[in-house]
Amino acid sequence: MAVNLKKGEALSTLSLTPLIDVVFLLLIFFLVATKFAEEEREMNVLLPDASEAQPRTSKPRETIVNIDDAGRYFVSGRQLTLGELEKALKIARVNNPGRASVILRADRRCQVEYLVAAMNACNRAKIHDYKITTRRESG
Repeated sequence: MAVNLKKGEALSTLSLTPLIDVVFLLLIFFLVATKFAEEEREMNVLLPDASEAQPRTSKPRETIVNIDDAGRYFVSGRQLTLGELEKALKIARVNNPGRASVILRADRRCQVEYLVAAMNACNRAKIHDYKITTRRESG
């Protein structure tokens, strides 16, 4: 003997439009947030060559300091003086105790004094985990 079941009306009145709107908003948010995270690495800086340079396999959360060919310092797209750079590095150390790290991206045409001054600013800010980026030698 067959059993008759009454289908409920709850599922037929459920609207998926708000759920779809939320999904699209989340998608847009993550697309925009990803674009801002990559912006710091897109500054046009000619990196020096190094025979042992390795490509990065993951995107770190370090503070990135760009130094252009004129010796100007840029952090998060803002131009800073050497004193302002040191203050920004101290803030980064306070916000990430024990885990503060800095990536120094110096144009190969800039004088080495600007890179050494940035390294010295890292040391004064008590950040000893800093790296200098290069690119793999071509040929």
